[in-house]
Amino acid sequence: MITQTLTIARTTLIEAVRQPVLLVMILIGGVLQVFNTWSTGFAMGMEETGEVVGDNKLLLDLGLATVFVLGAILAGILATTVISREIENKTVLTIVSKPVPRPVLIFGKYLGVAVAILGAMAIMLLYLLFSIRHGVMTTVSDQLDQPVIVLAVGSAFLALALGGWCNYFYGWNFPQTSTLLLLPFTFIAYVAALFIGKEWKFQPLLTDFKPQVTVACLCLMMAVMVLVAVAVAASTRLGRVMTIVICFGVFVLSLFSNYLLGRHVFNNQLLGTILVTLPDDPEKTDFRSADSSYLVRLQLAPKLPLPPGTAFYYSPSPSGFPMLGTKRYESYTGDLSNVGTLMSANVPSSIIVTESKPPYQVLKVRNISENPVPILRPPAQGDYVFQRYTEINPIALAAWGAVPNLQFYWLLDAVSQNRAVSLSYFGAAFAYALVQIGVFLSLAIMLFQKRDVG
Repeated sequence: MITQTLTIARTTLIEAVRQPVLLVMILIGGVLQVFNTWSTGFAMGMEETGEVVGDNKLLLDLGLATVFVLGAILAGILATTVISREIENKTVLTIVSKPVPRPVLIFGKYLGVAVAILGAMAIMLLYLLFSIRHGVMTTVSDQLDQPVIVLAVGSAFLALALGGWCNYFYGWNFPQTSTLLLLPFTFIAYVAALFIGKEWKFQPLLTDFKPQVTVACLCLMMAVMVLVAVAVAASTRLGRVMTIVICFGVFVLSLFSNYLLGRHVFNNQLLGTILVTLPDDPEKTDFRSADSSYLVRLQLAPKLPLPPGTAFYYSPSPSGFPMLGTKRYESYTGDLSNVGTLMSANVPSSIIVTESKPPYQVLKVRNISENPVPILRPPAQGDYVFQRYTEINPIALAAWGAVPNLQFYWLLDAVSQNRAVSLSYFGAAFAYALVQIGVFLSLAIMLFQKRDVG
């Protein structure tokens, strides 16, 4: 069964890379990255610290969006070409009559299309990394990054020239040969560009390497793999045009799912964002007992007053989920002047504001009671502040979970705001992609299992 799957995947991959549309989309992606570099010079971006600064933030935004849209288009077109066309032309009968189990056929077709699109996206994302390395020409005094131009254009020209040469002398398929050569040539050219500075001088590899941008590119590839699974499922019952329509619909709906569904899942009111935190006593930073307190300064005055005694909730997410205090608690109405009283077993466990004055931008917070609130960690810079526990709408949560949410793979905000993408988030996004792909491939198998292909 594994041999059958790999054979079908290999055949599908060859069919996909022979499609002229794949090579055309790759070249369009490269040309659009050039135009993105030219057209983002008037964004008036501010210089900041991070992997992308100033106008390059808009360059990264447009570059990722360009690759995302082209990848979604390829998912719809190639999946339709390799599955629904075979059903329409009755060539699928040759495969299922071997006999080959239909789930094996679906999985093999998906693997072949996925590998072809992954290769195409890898090339387009390398072009994006070239453009980020070059940067936006913000002033007339800026110099062109000649190593980037020479290496990027040279690798593409060499691949196309060899593809044409092999087609003329050996009869090899031009799109297939050129596409297969573009990937290694472009990768080698990008690595070479990392070793060569703008002045054609040798530099360490990591000087211009952007690890967070690279992670964002990898997550974008996961999103397109989900769309490929959607296209495969749709193509088992629908024709070419309707498959592309379904892919486009899922693509748009997934980008708006946070607004349409996600905002109804978590019910809480965001009061502010923590700018600075500092333990009141440098030797007591645990925040898991009433004898330790934290000074908290918010970026702006909170939307609601936070007088002494008010419950203080905090979360790493603006939605308020998950809360870093792992239980529900209420405000405290007792005497706040006696710290010993706050540590009593008679006091209900709670995290409260113990000192504050209007406009309540500077607070002192404490985890009170002999049995304090269990916490995952103390409040930190960038956390979001709330006055109550976050309520969850189970119906909205179920609907939100059923619709693919490609926003989880869109890491532009994290990169442009210089917020590091953790390994755990990348792993969670990868697991989420695997689950979604598994669901849509299971749907494809169910739809195709009873399909009359005779």
